[in-house]
Amino acid sequence: MVTSRRYLLTILIFLPLFSFSATKFDSYKGLVMAGYQGWFNTPTDGADRGWNHYQKKQLFEPGMCKIDMWPDMREYTNKYPTDFRYANGETAYVFSSYDESTIDLHFKWMKEYGIDGVFLQRFIVTLKSESGRNHSHKVLKSVLASAKKYERVVAVMYDLSGMEADDYTILMDDWNSIVKEFGVNDRNKYSNYLFHNGKPLVAVWGVGFNDKRKYGLDAANKIVNSLKDNKNSVLLGVPTYWRTLTNDTESDSQLHTLLQNIDILHPWFVGRFDEERYDTFLPHIEEDVMWCKKHGVDYVPTVFPGFSWYNMKIGSKINQIPRNKGNFYWKQLAGAIQSGAEMIYVAMFDEIDEATAIFKCVHEAPIGESKFVTIDNELDTDHYLWLTGQAKLMLNKKLPFSWQQPSINLKN
Repeated sequence: MVTSRRYLLTILIFLPLFSFSATKFDSYKGLVMAGYQGWFNTPTDGADRGWNHYQKKQLFEPGMCKIDMWPDMREYTNKYPTDFRYANGETAYVFSSYDESTIDLHFKWMKEYGIDGVFLQRFIVTLKSESGRNHSHKVLKSVLASAKKYERVVAVMYDLSGMEADDYTILMDDWNSIVKEFGVNDRNKYSNYLFHNGKPLVAVWGVGFNDKRKYGLDAANKIVNSLKDNKNSVLLGVPTYWRTLTNDTESDSQLHTLLQNIDILHPWFVGRFDEERYDTFLPHIEEDVMWCKKHGVDYVPTVFPGFSWYNMKIGSKINQIPRNKGNFYWKQLAGAIQSGAEMIYVAMFDEIDEATAIFKCVHEAPIGESKFVTIDNELDTDHYLWLTGQAKLMLNKKLPFSWQQPSINLKN
């Protein structure tokens, strides 16, 4: 296992604070959780999906790929070869989310660094195909098993992107099947599913955006009402400007009526600001918190380490929103806590597609026509995992509040 002196020092100082009761995930409050895509496939992983979320136009080779970061593969049990090469000529390997050993390692990291758990993404459009359902089911089983093994917490997050107006029934059918098979609504059957306000929490992402989605607030209302009628709590993922009904948000005041009927409001901030513009954006979060307190709704802001989709989007530049050695990420974590947020959502644990991943990625990427965002050489590859765990401590007042990121951050 790759272990830094910084990580060992953190464990020695804070080990008692990372203990969890496997039966006490009764609220999102006080937790720092990340989104978990779990959507990567390789041609030889057994899923029969070829390259998935790595490829561009069905190809995964130099000049044709969809990822902007490369995973640090040193600790993975199973590694899948690619046509990419490092400068020394060695083959570059990747992981498969279909492989349970991949998910086991990711949850092992969560426990080691004090990250509470993840929201597992389930895409409605993926669930409509047999291969998509099979992949999603395998990943769900692996996630639930690893969460229990490492005493982490899991919640399901349905992403509505690309959904047709009548597809909302797929969500309810799928959730009911998860409840039936895994008993996530019963603490005696499965103890590591996230509850909130006394009920299992189901997250639904993608409501209120003004980007011409085929579904609207009517479908969202049906989903929320159905989930709540079936004794669930609901987290709703909404656009950045949900409160003012401007910019990325449709201008229908019925959105506010819907939001007063949920348990947690979760606005999406990825790509909305960079480090320089964050200071002027921070009052927006503070006003969000005040609105939610006034209307009796809990609030969880999004934080992200950086952003890039050079290989995915033609004409984009590499590293559009730089990480600045973790300063941008820590600034958001501190800002969320100072603004009164009682819980944090990190985008994302494993999304190397848009370079928002916090898990271990390389210092030196494969060479060739594709370009990649890399971890700064003076930082450990685990730096963003470590920062996330430190934010958990600061959120719960186990570390003093500071706008400056922790200083034990240099590579050996």
